[in-house]
Amino acid sequence: MKKLTYLPLIVFFLASFQMFAQQPGIQYSRSWDKDGINVFEPSKSMDQPEFTGVKVRIGGAFTQDFQSLTHSNTPDTSTQYLYGVITNPADPKFNVSEAKLQGFNLAMANLNFDIQLGDGVRVALENYMSARHHSEFWVKGGYIQFDKLPMFGSPEWYTKYVRVKIGHFQPNFGDMQFRRTDGGNAMYNPFAENLIFDAFSTEIGGEAYVFPVDGFMGMIGMTTGFINGNVNNYPELPEGSNREQTKKSPSVYFKLAYDKQFTTDFRFRLSASMYNNSSTQRNTLYAGDRTGSHYFMVMEPTSGTYSGNKDSGRFTSQLGVSNRINSIMINPFVKFKGLELFGSYEIIKGGTYRETDDRTLNQLAIEGLYRFLPNEQMYIGARYIKASGTPNGYTSEISIDRTAIAAGWFPTKNLLLKGEYVIQNYVDFPTANIYHEGKFSGFMLEAVVGF
Repeated sequence: MKKLTYLPLIVFFLASFQMFAQQPGIQYSRSWDKDGINVFEPSKSMDQPEFTGVKVRIGGAFTQDFQSLTHSNTPDTSTQYLYGVITNPADPKFNVSEAKLQGFNLAMANLNFDIQLGDGVRVALENYMSARHHSEFWVKGGYIQFDKLPMFGSPEWYTKYVRVKIGHFQPNFGDMQFRRTDGGNAMYNPFAENLIFDAFSTEIGGEAYVFPVDGFMGMIGMTTGFINGNVNNYPELPEGSNREQTKKSPSVYFKLAYDKQFTTDFRFRLSASMYNNSSTQRNTLYAGDRTGSHYFMVMEPTSGTYSGNKDSGRFTSQLGVSNRINSIMINPFVKFKGLELFGSYEIIKGGTYRETDDRTLNQLAIEGLYRFLPNEQMYIGARYIKASGTPNGYTSEISIDRTAIAAGWFPTKNLLLKGEYVIQNYVDFPTANIYHEGKFSGFMLEAVVGF
């Protein structure tokens, strides 16, 4: 009888593997496997699968890390000791703030549904099944995208030049979002982690795109400015220590991009984005990742937890731009045969209600890759990041720099094995700060599945 109990499960898994092997084509979408690398906004000009009826594509992503990272700082008090540090007042050799964090991290997993509802109309539902920050199943967001208007006879002008996206989604701010790791989805990122100032959030709203001529794209979007929706009322006058009105204003952002494949060997892309919210209770453009960093617990305090200290190695929620923000990102991308160059430059301005003046922070990231073997099956690369500015609560400028060297291999288009050696330094942090003379270094190994 017990064997019969497992029979439906066996049939289900066999059917699932057969279904994944015959995944339907979804129009105007990005693949979750290797084919999605270096895809930014889905093309309007490329040939699309023929619409033959409603289709559902189930996709997923899984990432397992092994890390061996050593972090250290120069503590002013015992409260600044780092996670994993063993102290023993009776033995001076233990009274140092340095520790190796080594082992297998929690595997992260995503579950994605892409549904073709009509010709040129698709719905996406993205979910986190396992993540460092949220242990429960968590819906990232969902949206509907119109690349054709079959309900109005699919006018040619709309099909060729216009796209509209509505729902709860990741705002199309900058190009780094197309190369970042998102929970279990680490297929697009050649490295183990994202930038130090990690621009990522999900918000409720809409985006309108125009593709006027081949290679050019313009987009304007408007969202609530919150990671979650609400119907709360806020005071119209300053309250307590606040120096501004506490009100809900929408986030407005736009993007311009030029992306051209000049020859079979040479491609060039340049994009510029701006995101603005003049007043909001809690904007999370730089604190909206609900999964967490893949560098587990580096530069975190001894009292830290995997879930509560999710942004290890990043510097995001400390920026202090949660009540008003204006951010600009410029991204060049060049690909010549197997050589790939990508850059990101950000200018972040904003503040909190308790401040009258805005602060300014900057981030520069440069990465170079070389992909080789048939179908660019392997790659080697290097990335340098420098983030600087005066965050909330600081009286002078600080900076963080990271150098990473990586290599990867795609055994198939659904599998990626990659390794990274990383060094990160914290410069000019105050003596009484946990990051004072802080640094971490070591290697990461990642196994990634995407389909």
